[in-house]
Amino acid sequence: MKRILAVVALLALAGPVSYVASGFSRTVSAQQEEPGAPRARAPLTFLQINDVYQTLPVNGLGGLARVATMKRTLATAGRTPVLILAGDFLSPSVASGVFKGEQMVATLNAAGLDFATLGNHEFDFGDDVLIQRMREAKFQWLVANVIDTKTSKPIGGAEPFVVKTYGALKVGYIGLCLTTREISFEKLTHTTFVDPIEAAATYIPQVKRAGANVLVLVTHLAIVDDQRLVDRFPEIDLIIGGHEHFPITVTQNRTLISKAGSDARFVARIDVNRQPNGRVDRFFELIPMTSAVADDPATAAVVASYESRLGKELEVVVGASRAPLDAESIHIRARETNLGNFVADAMRADAGADITIINAGSIRGDKIYPAGPITRRTLIEIHPFGNVVCKLAMSGRAILDTLNIAVSKLPAAAGQFPQISGMTMTIDTRGPPEDRVRDVRINGQPLDVNRTYSVATPDFLLTGGDNYSLFPQQRVLVGPETGGLIVAALEKYVAARREIAPQIDGRITIQ
Repeated sequence: MKRILAVVALLALAGPVSYVASGFSRTVSAQQEEPGAPRARAPLTFLQINDVYQTLPVNGLGGLARVATMKRTLATAGRTPVLILAGDFLSPSVASGVFKGEQMVATLNAAGLDFATLGNHEFDFGDDVLIQRMREAKFQWLVANVIDTKTSKPIGGAEPFVVKTYGALKVGYIGLCLTTREISFEKLTHTTFVDPIEAAATYIPQVKRAGANVLVLVTHLAIVDDQRLVDRFPEIDLIIGGHEHFPITVTQNRTLISKAGSDARFVARIDVNRQPNGRVDRFFELIPMTSAVADDPATAAVVASYESRLGKELEVVVGASRAPLDAESIHIRARETNLGNFVADAMRADAGADITIINAGSIRGDKIYPAGPITRRTLIEIHPFGNVVCKLAMSGRAILDTLNIAVSKLPAAAGQFPQISGMTMTIDTRGPPEDRVRDVRINGQPLDVNRTYSVATPDFLLTGGDNYSLFPQQRVLVGPETGGLIVAALEKYVAARREIAPQIDGRITIQ
């Protein structure tokens, strides 16, 4: 928890924003609730979550039933809480592999979610399944830049913007979704996307004409794109954002940008008030969802009903690991990990390829799996996407260029970072982003840029996902139509050995 709290970045603070990071200053937090305190006078309280893939706590933190309790406790105390989810929740997870996000909508309905926008993982099951989930929701969908070509309107009956009145506040909400390769475009048949900045330029004037005196954008964008929005539209008061999986709090110019991490481990509480001179005050607190917050019974009952339906099949033990498996996203997206090695090795064995290159963003869990039995549920948690093992023929030059693209965002953790098998490499982070990879060896031999190698990789990368822009140009040896599921390759690999003990063995050296 200390590591996550330390990631909270209070950058370029300018303007009326008060910050309280829970765990650092409970006394200050209590003082802000005293009658007459500035936060206590704020007529509106936003509760923000984003990138929520689990209904239950993860490693003791999170749980949507706890979030529901927080909202209802504030309402009972006379506050006006508005619960907002900034995208990515229908997928991926073990349960989503079975229910295709139905369990998330049902749980969020019970928890009292008010608004949600779309993230890239809302499209994992295609547009028709997404529309069905949107119809099941009791909360309001906000998205201005995702259009159903059948209706020429926002997908699933979403609103591009909504204006709501809370006492003296008239809040205009606009929803925006990213449009980059993280989306499974190949699964969409009647959906088109508008650039988020173009959509904001269209709807911000309409929100103002509707009388809004507080402007809130609910976005699922990379932080740099949120910042571009702020530079273009300085009148934005608050961005409730998603996509990054760690807490971020930035004040840029006069706009507060908030991201609450993933899996509801934290809730960002943002109280808002507007002064007579037009100044918008925002009071920020990052609250960990620990066992100190009781479960809301109605929400917990919905969670339990779906958990019981997953069935005993997922609990079948397929083997064991003698070593803990490191799936923490901040590790696996920035360096070699033993879990990355295991997944890459299993794919290479399944494809019979020279090497494996897999984007770290497709390896999930975001925790340390303890040594011991490995169940099917564990393997699906590690790779919940249903991707297929494919095999490409690639020149050494194309492999080298691809590796340079894959590590270009270091030292930042990124989903495109490669986990590899059958090869080693050194990364010089002092070099330019397009030229950092050194001393590539395949099966112990120096990479020959003129030789052709076989490469095992997920089908997601075949279409250029996660910026693997050279993959669509390569010759396909085994395509999505004939390759097996990655999760099946993992099970086969473990079952054949009965016991695994993957280690960090020097495949990736970072200088």
